[in-house]
Amino acid sequence: MPPKEPTRRRVPGPARPARPRPAQAAPGSGGTRAPRPAPRPAAKRTAPRPPARRPRTIKLGNPRPRLRLVSLGLTLVMLVFVVRLLQVQAVDADAYAAKADKYRFQEYTLSAERGEITDRNGIALATSVDAYDITADPKLFTPEESKVADAPEQAAALLAPILGKQPAELAKKLRTPKSRYTLLARKQTPQVWNQIKDLKKVYGQKSQPSAGGNGINLLGGILSEPSTKRVYPNGELAAGILGYVNAEGRGAGGLESMLDEDLAGKDGKIRFTQSGGRQVPTAGSRGTPAVPGANIELTIDRDIQWAAQQAITEQVEKSKADRGYVIVQDTRTGEVLAMANAPGFDPNDLSAANAAAMGNAALQDAYEPGSTSKVMSMAAVLEEGKAAPGTHVTVPNRLHRGDRLFKDDVDHETWYLTLNGVLAKSSNIGTILATGRLGTTQAGSNEVLHSYLRKFGIGSPTGLGYPGETPGILAKPKDWSTSQQYTIPFGQGLSINAMQAASVYSTIANGGVRTAPTLVRGTRGPDGRFAPAPRPEESRVVSEKTAKTLAAMLESVVDDEEGTGTRAAIPGYRVAGKTGTANRVDPELGRYKGYTASFAGFAPADAPRVTVYCAIQNPTKGSYFGGQICGPIYKKVMEFALKTLHIAPTGSPPARLPVTFDPTP
Repeated sequence: MPPKEPTRRRVPGPARPARPRPAQAAPGSGGTRAPRPAPRPAAKRTAPRPPARRPRTIKLGNPRPRLRLVSLGLTLVMLVFVVRLLQVQAVDADAYAAKADKYRFQEYTLSAERGEITDRNGIALATSVDAYDITADPKLFTPEESKVADAPEQAAALLAPILGKQPAELAKKLRTPKSRYTLLARKQTPQVWNQIKDLKKVYGQKSQPSAGGNGINLLGGILSEPSTKRVYPNGELAAGILGYVNAEGRGAGGLESMLDEDLAGKDGKIRFTQSGGRQVPTAGSRGTPAVPGANIELTIDRDIQWAAQQAITEQVEKSKADRGYVIVQDTRTGEVLAMANAPGFDPNDLSAANAAAMGNAALQDAYEPGSTSKVMSMAAVLEEGKAAPGTHVTVPNRLHRGDRLFKDDVDHETWYLTLNGVLAKSSNIGTILATGRLGTTQAGSNEVLHSYLRKFGIGSPTGLGYPGETPGILAKPKDWSTSQQYTIPFGQGLSINAMQAASVYSTIANGGVRTAPTLVRGTRGPDGRFAPAPRPEESRVVSEKTAKTLAAMLESVVDDEEGTGTRAAIPGYRVAGKTGTANRVDPELGRYKGYTASFAGFAPADAPRVTVYCAIQNPTKGSYFGGQICGPIYKKVMEFALKTLHIAPTGSPPARLPVTFDPTP
């Protein structure tokens, strides 16, 4: 069926005149006019419609002003870009280039490895090991990042037992506002960091969505930085000598401070190109490598140091004393083989150390030496030729001099002693009488005695250069009080340190030549080469003859039954020594209170090799006499040193000088 044509609607309009239709012939006719059609029925008359309105035409404005405005705007924008470009590339080019380098290149400091401190046999006394500084990114512990309101507190509770810190302290650091870095703990061992890593791993697994977590590791913001930690393998051993380092790894006490420049080395630097916080491997890097510090070899013998420290620690505890010290010295070279203090401290754990024990009291304490100082008085008398070991000295029960009445440690009838006996029995009165012969007047005697005390090193630094070392106190003769003129000869009224006291006896043992004590044998640099320390200064104090005479006299102190140091005797060896018991000045009260007990000597007496000096401050339990509590320490340490150094007895008989004389004609 053909498609139906759409009906066209007739739009009303003005009536058009009817067109004449052509005539049609009737069927079968030959061209006659067609009949007129039948008339149509009359159409219904309707009201005429109004004519349709034409659409309104919009008249556009002139486009040229708009184009000018747009062009002007674009021109201004381009002008701004041009000006900025000129500023960046021409005016401020250098500044922007420097700023670009700052963010393009990253620079780090390469820490130098701190050198070791070893004993004379190369055994490490102080060394450095790998460690870690535990750090954190506080931003990752905020509620927004961690999705936990109390993330710092939870993390702190987990870390506190591992780091040995208080949880509140760690939580406070983790809440550091507007910071991407905070230090939680310094110098932690690899074991500590491994514990934290294991804990991070566990919480990382718990945070996985498959495990019901939110995908955020609670400890994800805990980080580490490689570092080094100073360790002391022997704990308290030689801590007073070695000192310690501070939190920044710099020497803060003892040899660590004194030799810090040599031990620390020189830090290096590395500079590399970075992008997005990562190094660009193909861009290369440049810098200066770190130079490790030198290794320091000491004169100390670890084994002798151990024996000395054990002996003095036991006696200080037994006597309930304030402190004590023992020094062992090689008489020929001046090298210090041991310098022990009690009580001591562990430089591995400074938090538990007593501040009063963290120094080196053997060098930093100044005290009145007492009778061990009498050997210098006797040296002056012998060297000046004013008396000999057998010279008779009558010692009364009391002696009035100046404004005082002097007596000896023990009450006695009149003693008839030789000069040797005065030293053996440690008579204060006998020493005053002997030194009174040094000059024609007391003032002259004072001048002579003072000159010998200075030669022995009293009142001057020992030469070690140790931090905080005291030179002692020795006033000029013109300033000696009436009492000091008579007390200084027997060791009161002047002050020394323990190293000075040991050096006096080493001087006599070395034939009258004082060799400045030394603690450092040499250094071994990064190249492995050993550089020996400079030779110590030497000076002659008394003649070799006087020194040998004094050595024989000191034997009487130990060997003779009349001597005060019989408890220091060592079977098979000839021992020279001297006891000391001095009134002690209490530094808090500023007056005499308690005693300083001491013993000094060397062995073998006829071929000296080792000097040992011991002092104990304020013993409050048991005896306080030097021969009673320091004599046994001397014996124990000296025996150990002689065996360690393989020093055999000489086998020669002792001198056995007379101690007394018969006053009857």
